[in-house]
Amino acid sequence: MTCRIAISIINYRTGPMTIACVESVLADIGDLEAQVVVVDNASGDGSADVIADWIAAQPAGTPVTLVQSDRNSGFSGGHNLGMAAVRADHYLILNSDALLRPGFLAQILAAADANPRAGLIAPQIATDDGDVQVSCFRFHSPASELIRGAASGPVTKLLQRHVVALQPPAEPAAVEWASFACILLRGAMVDQVGPMDEGYFLYFEDAAYCLQARRAGWQIVQEPRAVAVHYKGGSGPVEALGAARKRLPAYYYSARTRFFYQAHGHAGLFLANLMWLCGRGLAHLRRFVGKPVPKAMDAESHDLWINFLQPLRPGHAPED
Repeated sequence: MTCRIAISIINYRTGPMTIACVESVLADIGDLEAQVVVVDNASGDGSADVIADWIAAQPAGTPVTLVQSDRNSGFSGGHNLGMAAVRADHYLILNSDALLRPGFLAQILAAADANPRAGLIAPQIATDDGDVQVSCFRFHSPASELIRGAASGPVTKLLQRHVVALQPPAEPAAVEWASFACILLRGAMVDQVGPMDEGYFLYFEDAAYCLQARRAGWQIVQEPRAVAVHYKGGSGPVEALGAARKRLPAYYYSARTRFFYQAHGHAGLFLANLMWLCGRGLAHLRRFVGKPVPKAMDAESHDLWINFLQPLRPGHAPED
């Protein structure tokens, strides 16, 4: 039996947060034929048992199931399990550190019905204090790596049409991919394109899947009336490390390498790395006018080359 929508949520050591996320979904389902699938990605901290006990305590017929993975298969692998557990017209990929605002499901499904060639429908994503988050983007490119390395206003202005982040409200024609912290996938698109690429452990899998969908002829649209609240960084460490300019995990760079190779080929991957290094050279020119040089991530000039010779090598899993 096919339901109207299945909601896939990964739990990885975020038990109470995951339950709060599920509760926000259940409160918005109403009369929809919907199923919530929580995938525990081998948390190993007892949170799966907490979630199982919570599900068991719900009224009979509550549409929530728990799937327990025997390994931590990352973002793509976890959501592939969630989507495989239920046959649905649409799949909502939802972070455990997110909540749905009332009316979300009705609005995003209405947008899907109104745009039959859209394989992906992105909502508006807000912070818990009400600010709109950047959640729609252009694809990463060698030019965007020059911008990122230089961290310079004049360079950014010169290459404005290559800037990855699209400030909200995003121009619809400019949106090439959207954050998978919360996104609706059309079941027919998933059937055609296939599951998410499990060669990505975490990060860039959303851009890669949007690239696959667009190459297959599907569109992506945003529905700003469907709003999800995302407690950014609540289920992963990379944002905090990035803000402190500390060294990012190897799985981030292996994912970056895989995406640039799939999007631009080996020459494009090499050019992207070269452009980042050129950007850093431009950044250091600030010293000649007495200005501070924006700090790069620790060890980034080295880590950019992770998996360069084997760009499709599966992503590094984190070390627990």
